[in-house]
Amino acid sequence: MSLVAVRDALRETYGRALWSPHGAPLDELVLTVLSQSTNDRNRDVAYERLRERFPSWEAVRDAPVEEVEAAIRPGGISQVKSRRIQGILRALGSASEDLDLSFLADAPLDQARDFLLALPGVGRKTAACVLLFSYGRREVPVDTHVGRVATRLGLLREGAGSDERHDELTRMTPPGEELELHVNLLRHGRRTCHARRPDCPACPLLPLCPAGEAFLAA
Repeated sequence: MSLVAVRDALRETYGRALWSPHGAPLDELVLTVLSQSTNDRNRDVAYERLRERFPSWEAVRDAPVEEVEAAIRPGGISQVKSRRIQGILRALGSASEDLDLSFLADAPLDQARDFLLALPGVGRKTAACVLLFSYGRREVPVDTHVGRVATRLGLLREGAGSDERHDELTRMTPPGEELELHVNLLRHGRRTCHARRPDCPACPLLPLCPAGEAFLAA
């Protein structure tokens, strides 16, 4: 399977996403935590309410956890996420007084990734989102949609773990096209390659997809 052929077909369908920094890396980190197990709209509402209620990340860190939980409730599983966010901020506070992550821009990629993965509740996808969206570094975040599409296309091994999926998809992605591949695979998973009923007849990747014929036969 050629990832370049997949890229070209997705580019023709969805266009070419170009990297531009989303915002401060700590903002991106918290936003990614809030995105877990919810949709973009609820994530954004939770984030906006959190920023409106607290004047700084230090204030979020030091607030009663019940107040943080109340602010982010629209994003779902707020009990878990509030504790996770405060745990991250407290871990950062022990190493950096002003909760600054800007040093990750110049750190070797492996070291930057390991630093993020050492934070409470931060997994490979969350770390990859921060490194790609905030810094444009060479990472392809693999969420549920990206992993499903890439696996059906035969780009990733069925049953592969998170580290393997991130390493493999990043390795085969042409440098500089990490954001484009992530965004377009994500779009395709949401719009066409659904988990239960993929719309194979309308899929621009059907000629490239080993799973498509089986779905059509079923």
